[in-house]
Formats: sequence, C-alpha cells, structure tokens
Amino acid sequence: MMTGEESLRIITDMINKTKVNIQQGSFHLLFWGWLIFVCSISDFILMDFTGFSHHYYVWFLTIPGIFVSIVYGIVKGRKAKIRTYADRLYMWVWLGFLFSFLTLFIIHSKHFDTIAQYILTLVGFPIFISGFIIKFKPLIIGGILFWIIAIIVSLAAPSIAPLGMPLAVITGYLIPGYMLKNKGNHDTI
Repeated sequence: MMTGEESLRIITDMINKTKVNIQQGSFHLLFWGWLIFVCSISDFILMDFTGFSHHYYVWFLTIPGIFVSIVYGIVKGRKAKIRTYADRLYMWVWLGFLFSFLTLFIIHSKHFDTIAQYILTLVGFPIFISGFIIKFKPLIIGGILFWIIAIIVSLAAPSIAPLGMPLAVITGYLIPGYMLKNKGNHDTI
C-alpha cells in the first residue's frame, strides 16, 4: 500500500512529464525570428534599393542557422532530466516542417520570386500546432497571422509583398517568443 507522500510524488512526476521545456522553444522562436527578420529585410533592401542581382544570397545565412538549432537542441536535450511526450511531439512537428520546407525549396527553386506566400503558409502550420502543444495562445494566433499574411502577400503589389515576411516573423515568432521567454522565467507551462 502506498503512503500519501508516495502518491503525491507519483502525481507530481506525472504532471512534470506533461510539461514542455518552454525555454528551448523560446530560444528557437527568437533565434529564427531574428535571423529570418534580418534576412528578409536585407533581401528587400538589396532588391529594391541597390539593384544587386543576387539579393537572395542573404538567405544562405539560414544554413548555419539550421546547424545552430540542431546543436542547441541536442545540447539542451541531453541536459534535460525529463523528456516528455510534448517535447518529442514539438521536436517532430518542427523537423517535419524542415523536411517540408526543403522539399518546397527544391520543387520551387526556379521561381524564388513567388515562393514567399508558400513559405508563410507552410510556417504557419508548425507555429499553430506548437501553440496547441504548449497551450500558448499567442503562438496559435501567430500561426493564424502567418496564414493571413500569406494571403495578403499573394494579393499585394510586388513592390510591397516582400514586407510580408518580416511582418509575419514579428507577429508569429518574435512577439510570442519574447512572451514565452518571459513566461518561462516566471513559471512553466
């Protein structure tokens, strides 16, 4: 027969196993938010104000970004005392996004000028699902805003359409990322 203390410990362990490591999630949102924001603004400036024909080269900065994310995830994952189902689900949702993005990149590689609305649509999905996994409304709203901005970008004039990406990143990555980081400093989800 279990004592009250043992029962309480088991219940506490079960609750802890359902929590998500929100610090790791906020790192990725902020890291990728700032990286994509800088790349998209740089791409826009180079394309519209300098006439540089290879303005898209700035996006190659995302390649080392992938490695930074992977290394950070591995290091933090090894340090974690508990790996929850939600942590694993969160990881697989974003890996699924990475594979989908690479597939889209390969398929659409000859038409980069019209790829933004597809990327925005694709990114909206893992943000939206991540918001449900960690029960965080600003992330859910961020995913929805990515989809709305994707529609606006597809209808917008070509001169302002490139500004959709940085706007989506602010609303879907950076604002929720800072809110999540701030929440992670005070309590857990």
